[in-house]
Amino acid sequence: MENRQLGDYRLLQSLASDASQTTWLAEQTSVSRKTLIVELHDLSLRLAFLEQVRAKAAVDHPLIASVFEAVSDDTQCFAALEFLTGASLAEHLRDRIKLPPVRLAHALRRTAEAMQQLSRTATEPLTPAAIHIDGIGSVRLENLACAGLPAADREMTDILHLGEALPTIVPENQPGAGRLLTLLAWMRGEGLSQPLDWSQVQNYAIEIENQLLASPSVVAPPVRSRTHATPWLIGIALAALLGLGGLALSRRQPTTARSPQTPSEPPVPGPVAVPAGDYLTPDGDPVSLPAYRLGACEVTIGEYLEFLDVLEALPPADRQVFDPKDQPSHKRDHLPKDWEAMLAAARGHGFWEGRSMSLNCPVVNVDGWDAAAYARWAGGRLPSQQEWFAAVESPSTLLPAPWGPVTDPQPRDLTPNGLHGMAGSVREWTREPGINPANPAAPAQPIIIGASFLRPSSGAWTRQWVADLDLHADDLGFRIVLSADTP
Repeated sequence: MENRQLGDYRLLQSLASDASQTTWLAEQTSVSRKTLIVELHDLSLRLAFLEQVRAKAAVDHPLIASVFEAVSDDTQCFAALEFLTGASLAEHLRDRIKLPPVRLAHALRRTAEAMQQLSRTATEPLTPAAIHIDGIGSVRLENLACAGLPAADREMTDILHLGEALPTIVPENQPGAGRLLTLLAWMRGEGLSQPLDWSQVQNYAIEIENQLLASPSVVAPPVRSRTHATPWLIGIALAALLGLGGLALSRRQPTTARSPQTPSEPPVPGPVAVPAGDYLTPDGDPVSLPAYRLGACEVTIGEYLEFLDVLEALPPADRQVFDPKDQPSHKRDHLPKDWEAMLAAARGHGFWEGRSMSLNCPVVNVDGWDAAAYARWAGGRLPSQQEWFAAVESPSTLLPAPWGPVTDPQPRDLTPNGLHGMAGSVREWTREPGINPANPAAPAQPIIIGASFLRPSSGAWTRQWVADLDLHADDLGFRIVLSADTP
């Protein structure tokens, strides 16, 4: 019966039903969000039903729909699952809607990434109905995990069937269409001695997507120059305050071999002023914020190199001068993961992890301690999630930007006040842990905010709660906040 209350959920519409269970579109009334409810009618099947739910709940991946909870007692048994927004590929096929090649390549890439995670468990067959694409191109998969042992041929069969299903939504005579049709043919096994696996599908889709994203030329608007004279002065003052007056940071300049900029690198835009006022948090709560300035873009490789040069100029015993006070003892330095290879590619305008690099690309593979230490050196701090969202202004209008230099802003991911990459580019560390509203009983955890070129998710609305600050990822960076009156 529709509009019936089942625990915290109001049942809105029956989506599928059989003799044993019904799947409902529902609203979780406590947090006003749409949810899928699978309600078991035959309680004698409770144990088998809960075993299936546990298999789905064991999957933890940002591209795969989550299980919120399962409720079972003497009178009822149901599971609450994440409701995926957007249209499925099955709906595109049914309505004969063509997908731009770059979006379809992205959908295949994300599907392959998610299916590699699911390959560790038994799964239901993958069909186009399980792949959802929202209005900004973010791709999510229904949770196909099930109890039991993985089928030996499941990966090969899923890839084959997807390759058979999707050619009709590839538009003709558009850049990339031929490459996509070739990939789909390979997924069907045509012209290959060995079938593709999901890792190969992902790699081919990444190549096609990157080629298509790199082809349009975007003219960058004028940018404001930003220097780092202030961090040097702050470093000297801080050293004096801590009784390290003999360090004389300004006496040693970076060597030519570690020069952070080259004449060909354009200036990085300066911070954006955010006025004092009342704002809404992403959870809908009002918050009053003083005026501040937020970095127009993420901290770059070249800027982070300057910070490392300062640390290298210090005696080894004094290199903790910018460390957060609660940084753990096992954290010995602030070198990003794979830093030497990243820096070499950036200096030579080469490639790292398959992407084009320059010193004006965002620094990534930094953990939360690295980000906080840099911010302290630069005379600022990491933003709170409230400050980050208040500055965005209209997060729903932004589309995730691809990887690239911060001096080459993408209009689709540029806010009216001049913030770059809030929906895409790279994910970003924030200052304070917070409670996940989807799991309010859990302790506060560090928050990563915004989506990325690798994980577009929900764009600028995206938040991720992580276990600790030690996380490194090749799509994770940060930007900083400065006070309104910082020179």
